[in-house]
Amino acid sequence: MSGFGKVLVANRGEIALRVIRTLQEMGITSVAVASEADVAAPHALAADECCVLGPAPAAESYLNVDALLRAVHDSGAEAVHPGYGFLSENADFAEMLGKAGGTFIGPAPSAMRIMGSKTASREAMDRAGVPVVPGSPPGVTDNAGLGKAAAAMGFPVLVKASAGGGGKGMRLVRDSSGFPSALALCRSEAKAAFSDETVYVEKYLERPRHIEVQVFGDATGRVFALGERECSIQRRHQKILEESPSPGVDPGLRARLEETAVSAARAVDYQSAGTVEFLMDAEGGFYFLEMNTRLQVEHPVTEMVYGVDLVAAQVLTAAGLPLPFDPDRLSLRGHAIEARVYAEDPAVGYLPQTGTVHDLFFPDRPGFRVDSGLRLGSEVGVHYDPLLAKVIAWGPDRKAATRRLSAAIRESSILGVVTNLDLLADVLDHPAWAAGEIDTGFLERHFASWSAPGALPPEVIAAASAAGAPVRGAASNRPGPPDSPWTTLGAWRPVGGS
Repeated sequence: MSGFGKVLVANRGEIALRVIRTLQEMGITSVAVASEADVAAPHALAADECCVLGPAPAAESYLNVDALLRAVHDSGAEAVHPGYGFLSENADFAEMLGKAGGTFIGPAPSAMRIMGSKTASREAMDRAGVPVVPGSPPGVTDNAGLGKAAAAMGFPVLVKASAGGGGKGMRLVRDSSGFPSALALCRSEAKAAFSDETVYVEKYLERPRHIEVQVFGDATGRVFALGERECSIQRRHQKILEESPSPGVDPGLRARLEETAVSAARAVDYQSAGTVEFLMDAEGGFYFLEMNTRLQVEHPVTEMVYGVDLVAAQVLTAAGLPLPFDPDRLSLRGHAIEARVYAEDPAVGYLPQTGTVHDLFFPDRPGFRVDSGLRLGSEVGVHYDPLLAKVIAWGPDRKAATRRLSAAIRESSILGVVTNLDLLADVLDHPAWAAGEIDTGFLERHFASWSAPGALPPEVIAAASAAGAPVRGAASNRPGPPDSPWTTLGAWRPVGGS
């Protein structure tokens, strides 16, 4: 029994597809939404029904609350799953949906509001006894007060947008001379990105690990944790590789992290899937960073090591139904690693890239999962996030999972748009990764001068596409697997055709 007959998925791309697949497995009619640019996108075609919201810009489609509420009404959907991003943490949308008679598959608006504010969440965690990174006092938001707080705690510090996320509205300040300009830039970015220029100051921890804990609150009010994820491989404060469990967390530390994360979630009466994020120092001390009140991008690694479907659990909980598993009987099995494939060029500051996908190939391997919203001919434009796919590998241990993911990435190909596939493979092959010597400065320390291997010339890609012969293999001039008969052909090979 699923509780809902029809659910609308208020998102696009790989996360919309991932939610749609679970809904269909549960026997629930799925309703996709699409901008005019996405009417033929895989998520729109995969759903049982599809509603067109408006023009390509997100503000006129996926962020258009009125259009989404009309789609809910017109489709007869009883509930909305927001995925992540877009309106997934928008308390106003959740409330409006509820007033219209629909169910938001996620936490209560009150929890989203508290945890959506960096300052309010810090205050709530202080009251709950959850350790937080030292920062500016509550209520201090003026420039002079923030300057005094920074001087008192000592540089380096981070200036952060209170309503921020995804690395936006954040600046590292090494000394007092750079503080005024960093403050002005953060306020400007925060106002543009979140319509809120409020910022605060936080002590900067040198070479910390970014550790997060998956929590879940079920329909009975019980809150539990499903282990931790290591998310320290980041560029511009945004993650590109995540794994579970963390190589820096032992069973005793895991128990303390889980207990603290559950306390954080209980402090806001949390229900549904959520993630409590911490910064951890070299001595194993950890501090609350923020809570994401939604399904996390990296949720697949938790699903693979615990054998659960978090989306199904969200749907059942929103319907007031029991979970299909007993949390007390879950146990950690093996190791899983996720790599985020972005349309970006790591060799030139991770600049977002655009283009048409002329060829697309991911290998079919045991223990390997691909969450992707791409298809041949997909146009990667400027309107949406450059995340193209997530590739995830499971293994009995970290070494096996790393080997499996590295091999799969080197066999994968997305041609027609520049991606970070080569960088991901190189990170997985780095000795520091193998040793588990990871922190948030990993890429800056080991890959600051990284450059991509020679890619296929554009004329070769265009000629192969025009001839109807997809070009498969590595995205660069890397050789194929050791046992591949194509190794001697270099970077590419035509497949099919006549």
